[in-house]
Amino acid sequence: MPLSPSVSLLDRRPAKPRPGGRNGADGVQSFSSGLQEAFREFDDASILITGGTGSFGRRFIETMLRHGRARRLIVFSRDEFKQYEMQQQLSGLPGETLRFFIGDVRDSERLEMATREVDFIVHAAALKHVPAAEYNPFECIRTNVSGAENVVRAALRNGVRKVLALSTDKAANPINLYGASKLASDKIFISANNLSGSVGTRFAVVRYGNVVGSRGSVIPLFRKLVAEGADHLPITDERMTRFWITLQQGVHFVLTSMRMMQGGEIFVPKIPSMRMTDLARSMAPNLPTRVVGIRPGEKLHEVMITEDDSRLTLELADRYVIEPAFRWWQRDPYLLSGAGTVPEGFRFASDTNDDWLDEAGLKRLLEDPAL
Repeated sequence: MPLSPSVSLLDRRPAKPRPGGRNGADGVQSFSSGLQEAFREFDDASILITGGTGSFGRRFIETMLRHGRARRLIVFSRDEFKQYEMQQQLSGLPGETLRFFIGDVRDSERLEMATREVDFIVHAAALKHVPAAEYNPFECIRTNVSGAENVVRAALRNGVRKVLALSTDKAANPINLYGASKLASDKIFISANNLSGSVGTRFAVVRYGNVVGSRGSVIPLFRKLVAEGADHLPITDERMTRFWITLQQGVHFVLTSMRMMQGGEIFVPKIPSMRMTDLARSMAPNLPTRVVGIRPGEKLHEVMITEDDSRLTLELADRYVIEPAFRWWQRDPYLLSGAGTVPEGFRFASDTNDDWLDEAGLKRLLEDPAL
């Protein structure tokens, strides 16, 4: 399958790529010819998304119902009420291809049954709440690590073509259990390419930062506090910075990454950073902030590519690709399509990013109609 580095994750002004360099973000991507080609990869295919009733899963399914031609879209999740809610919310869209499958990624037999005759898997199921993972470590490991193993086994036994797992910035140099469990999950999916043999299943990972408006995001919290007449907004630390991406950008990134993946890559989008103090000021300019302290396991800044990963990192116009350290891996298809290497010691972090959101940029992100 030819690579499509020309697919733009964000609407950006054309620029010459350079290591570490980006342009300003201009909101949710419009549908380009490259993205349409990514949709066509799934024509007449069966796609299963684990954790499909979460924020990402709902937007992914909605996008595929509107613009895709899949034969089946399977929502695999454990909460029947959320599945019912999702059915009601999507009732206005053509739903002949939509299936709801109750199950848990911890249950290998159930997952294997759901994966029969499936062509693609998007693995979005995870225990994501940092304090909850710290307090319930066994549960975090069972879902995030054992669940990843179960997805790999089910995909191999059923001859799935491609599996793309959603990761997090917290998996890079993790300091909390959630991040460590997702790092282990990433390693499982990457190494699974060595197990596929004649089955031919390919596995890759996408890694990105905070999703604007998703459950657990600080933006809905700030909006709630403002609506309730709060006299201040809580800030954990005045120095804190974060990466930001919208749900739609995340869906587009997954679609285009799945199309270009060869197996073993970690795809990282070029997305902007914002200081949390600037975020609070943009959302409520008349409210003061109050420092409440960093929670256990929380970082001051987010890192998506570490210095140690720089030796294996390629740069495309809209994303980075961390290559696997496989003997059989060939980077030539990426280089021939215009990818370049980054300097050794390169680090992609929210505090040293050269693409920053201002108030106008945040407003464009918040214009996502689902928010």
